[in-house]
Amino acid sequence: MQQNLSRQVTCQTRIEVDPHLDHALSGYAELLSKIERKLFTDFSKGKPFGSLKSEYLKFFPITARQFNSCRITLEGKIRSCKEVRSLQIAQTKDRIKSTKKRISHLIKKKKKEAIHQVKRRLLILEQKLQKLEYDQINHKTRLCFGGKKLFSSQFHKEENGYKNHDQWKKAWQEKRNSQFFLIGSKDETTGNQSCQITLQENGLFSLTIRLPNCMDQKYLTLSDIKISYRKKDLLTCIQENFVRKTLQKKKNPSYKEIGQAINYRFVKDIKGWRVFLSFQLVTPDWENTRHNGCIGIDINTDHIALAETDRFGNIINKKRYDLCFYGKDKNQARAMIGDISAQIVSYAKSCKKPIILERLDFQKKKASFNRRQSKKWARKLSSFAYRTIIETIKSRSWQEKIEVHQVNPAYTSVIGAVNYCKRYGLSPHHSAALVIARRYMGLSERPCSYQIKISDGKGDYVAFFLPERNRKKHVWSFWAEVARKKQAVYVKHFRRGVPSSLDPPGPVLETEHSEDCGRDSHTLAVDKAAWSTQLLISANV
Repeated sequence: MQQNLSRQVTCQTRIEVDPHLDHALSGYAELLSKIERKLFTDFSKGKPFGSLKSEYLKFFPITARQFNSCRITLEGKIRSCKEVRSLQIAQTKDRIKSTKKRISHLIKKKKKEAIHQVKRRLLILEQKLQKLEYDQINHKTRLCFGGKKLFSSQFHKEENGYKNHDQWKKAWQEKRNSQFFLIGSKDETTGNQSCQITLQENGLFSLTIRLPNCMDQKYLTLSDIKISYRKKDLLTCIQENFVRKTLQKKKNPSYKEIGQAINYRFVKDIKGWRVFLSFQLVTPDWENTRHNGCIGIDINTDHIALAETDRFGNIINKKRYDLCFYGKDKNQARAMIGDISAQIVSYAKSCKKPIILERLDFQKKKASFNRRQSKKWARKLSSFAYRTIIETIKSRSWQEKIEVHQVNPAYTSVIGAVNYCKRYGLSPHHSAALVIARRYMGLSERPCSYQIKISDGKGDYVAFFLPERNRKKHVWSFWAEVARKKQAVYVKHFRRGVPSSLDPPGPVLETEHSEDCGRDSHTLAVDKAAWSTQLLISANV
């Protein structure tokens, strides 16, 4: 999967406003929020957005762009609710399945008190699933403007710091009317009709906001706004819009290919107002080439494994970056991810090689938790920020002009364990990172060793027969069978415990084993306890 040709970036800054500007911005936010809520009510009744535009422009004295800003904001929230609902349905089904397994397990152990509580939980999950599926079938969207958490706090006012209902209601209304969004377009002046940005002589920026006709004034000017992050890219965007306007006045048809839209979001918090600016970055000239090799990344719950390859797919270097999110808050975790991402991208830039990641979805694993699983593992996976790691690496790589690609993660751990763990003396995670890099390069994934010894991650090895490969089928069907056998051998291995050198040798069974892989026949000397498997090449090889 190739990296997108364009990337949106968002920079933010805090603006200082006097009471007059604060009153104007608050009134603007209150009006657009009211329009958005009424628009959602009409949409829930089955009215399409297109038929409501002219009606709203007459009833609320606003511009068409201001209506479009409310509509696009609402459409984004509705779309987000639908995507989350699909995920919630899948998660609830997994939880119901794991809860039923737990009930059957408790029935065998005859724990009646625990069974009653787990059955109550099962009933709650089944009712939740029924409600979600009903909303999905009937295309019903549930939105709580202001947040469910703040809405529910009215029922426990003292615990949440509210003296009476009026105090809660004031906080509730402030939360609902605390932000507004202004959509832009490259066809408009400076990329946005409702809010225009200009560069001042002192190097700071100023914003001119077009207010609705129902307000006392038509325009609102915010001066001396400092934007440090992505300032160079923002100036490039402003310059492109200026060039577009100049060419359009000269009736030069090339103006259509120039210009960028700038979107603005104003948010009020405890400290005051913040403004977010979003625009598209220009595609950089990449400084890497795949002909030098690749850098494979395997992301795990406690560390990131890096494997660097040459142009032939051979490993030439490996690195490990430890991650420990336990006890860290959100900002500390992001800072840690940012530091490690900077180190990875800096190393890739020094090698001039692209970064290869795998596409994984840890939400399914998080949804499959049950109380029988290890609390330590559940805590690790719950605090694991896989998506944040991916996005941080992508963002940092774009800044440093290094490409990032993603590949299918199917059987990367199994292929790495079988082909490269023993061969190169790598850990299972570095082996998986090597497979990720080789997969992007389009290299072979066939088994490359007769001696099948797989590391158990604790300084020992397990061994088993390779299944016969049908060359008419895709090689992944072969690795699927290997994965099943590997899991069975691991269960037997860890149940017995790590073998000792003082253990007496077990009986050895010699078996002739041939594969339909174009190989010569060979003899395997196999310990029946499955602890040591030795490969003896037959005399005719």
